[in-house]
Amino acid sequence: MQKITPFLWFDHQAEEAAKFYASIFRNSKIGHIARYDEAGAQASGRPKGSAMTVAFQLEGQDFVALNGGPHFKFTEAVSFVVNCQTQEEVNHYWEKLSAGGDEKAQQCGWLKDKYGLSWQIVPVVLFEMLQDKNPMKSGNVMRALLQMKKPDIEALQQAYHQ
Repeated sequence: MQKITPFLWFDHQAEEAAKFYASIFRNSKIGHIARYDEAGAQASGRPKGSAMTVAFQLEGQDFVALNGGPHFKFTEAVSFVVNCQTQEEVNHYWEKLSAGGDEKAQQCGWLKDKYGLSWQIVPVVLFEMLQDKNPMKSGNVMRALLQMKKPDIEALQQAYHQ
């Protein structure tokens, strides 16, 4: 068991969201689903048998999703970074996670999925280029990135080598 587990609050879509995320990432699975019994359903106003919490893993990272009601929403104050080795990976995660999400919230590799959760789809080579000791190179990369929604590794590399 890992020491710290992200716990995600949903209105009523915890099971649906966990299955959605697990379908996108390899090495992922749905774990135990705790369902509301008669007493829990009465106390929460949720249907008996509906999911209360859903344990799941994405790439070996444990998560728990909770159907807690409409009281709280996700904000950009918390996001999950997906480190990508190739443009193919960037394209895959961008396409899958942004489907049905908020188009206005997409910039510089950031996106909001259809549940309102924020993700950063980041090519690992970007970190290397931005940390270059030559401020001209890293500046060119940052300017190029600021013009993008979905990161384009080739365009970032071109900016780096200008």
